Amino acid sequence: MLDSVRVRLTLWYVGVLALVLVGLSAALYAMVSRSLYADLDDNLRLSLETVAVKLVRELGEGTPERPAALDAINELSTREAAAVYSASGALVAEQPAQGGIHARPPARDSLRAGDIHLETETQRAGGDLVTRRVASQSVQVSAQNGPYVLVVSASFEPVTDELGDIRELLYVIVPASLLLSGLGGWFLARRSLSPVVAMSERAHRIGAENLEQRLPVGNPRDELGRLASTFNELLARLNESFSYQRRFMADASHELRTPLSVMRTATDVTLEREGRAEGEYRDALKIIDEQTRRLSRIVEDMFTLARADVGRQGLRPCDFYLDELVMEAARAAGVLAAHKGVEVMVAPAPETPFHGDEGLLRQMLLNLLDNAVKHTPGGGSVHIRLARSYASLTITVSDTGTGIPAEAQPHIFERFYRVDKARSRAEAAHAAGSGAGLGLSIARWIAEAHGGRLELGSSEAAGSTFVASLPSAL
Repeated sequence: MLDSVRVRLTLWYVGVLALVLVGLSAALYAMVSRSLYADLDDNLRLSLETVAVKLVRELGEGTPERPAALDAINELSTREAAAVYSASGALVAEQPAQGGIHARPPARDSLRAGDIHLETETQRAGGDLVTRRVASQSVQVSAQNGPYVLVVSASFEPVTDELGDIRELLYVIVPASLLLSGLGGWFLARRSLSPVVAMSERAHRIGAENLEQRLPVGNPRDELGRLASTFNELLARLNESFSYQRRFMADASHELRTPLSVMRTATDVTLEREGRAEGEYRDALKIIDEQTRRLSRIVEDMFTLARADVGRQGLRPCDFYLDELVMEAARAAGVLAAHKGVEVMVAPAPETPFHGDEGLLRQMLLNLLDNAVKHTPGGGSVHIRLARSYASLTITVSDTGTGIPAEAQPHIFERFYRVDKARSRAEAAHAAGSGAGLGLSIARWIAEAHGGRLELGSSEAAGSTFVASLPSAL
């Protein structure tokens, strides 16, 4: 039961409210109790003053002592017990309270002239113990008459009865308030968490096959709405990632199927008739070797990208000269370009020390140069230039090829993407070095792994330019 958020919220709400109500009730009860007891003492003081004034006036008018004392105490209520004692402690007059309760004098040493002494006493009345509040005062009437001791006592019963009524009221109000607040808290918690329930039910129905579905967003401005929106953004990213992986697997399967199909065709044609010449077998093995090399290159590129995606393709940085690496990559690309009649030219560059992964950067340069040579017709040229600025190093690879169509430019860095897929795959069946559309993806990843970027600078009918920017110091 406590596993439910609604139950826990309700219990917390009721618990906090219970603490508040109990605290307020206790404070209210203490304040009322203190006020009632203070009122009782004030009434006793007022009664003493009334008796004292009446006694002084009566004695001053020559009224005998006892009649004067009786007249003074008869002014009080019958619920109060009153008595007048002489200086020697003899009882002059008294008025018992209901039930035969007498007002007893306090100890002589506890009285001070003019002060009112308050105390609580317990006495037996009718077989029961009765607790009363007693007020006493010593009054000097005249020089001839010694001081009189005036005593007035009142029962605590009115105070206790009123406090009992308050307790009974609190015993009803506090539980009723907690019950109502618990029901209200349960309703509010259920209503507030209903979007969470709806999101949970919808999330249970979302799987890899229907990632395009989204969680319901009740109020996009509150916390739950922002949570649902954030989760929907996550679903969108997952859907995009799954779609990307599906396309990747489909393209990879297609790319791998082409050389496998070529090898299978070559072996079937060669083996379908016995007694072939040695040259025919050598031609078949040459085709198989070319396609095997192509398969190896595709698998290595896929493995590189897969390790990069999971963050396991780490860099192995070292100190080297970037200008020497550019010259080395240009010479290697020039060997391949010479067979096609394409010239690779390198612009002079100053000595450029660099700290990075030399092997990966060589692969990036070779991928860019290979891509440029592949799309440059015979008689054209490829230019590579290294420039250094204050904050970055820029490597520019330009060719004089046919350029990239405008509709294809946003997709050239996607994996397995090629501008003319039909023509590229046809060429791939006869060329071991033909790529699978992974070279630019790998080149961009290498640049980003070094804290830089790779972009298509420009592409038009006169050729294309790729720009790789690297930080001047890693």
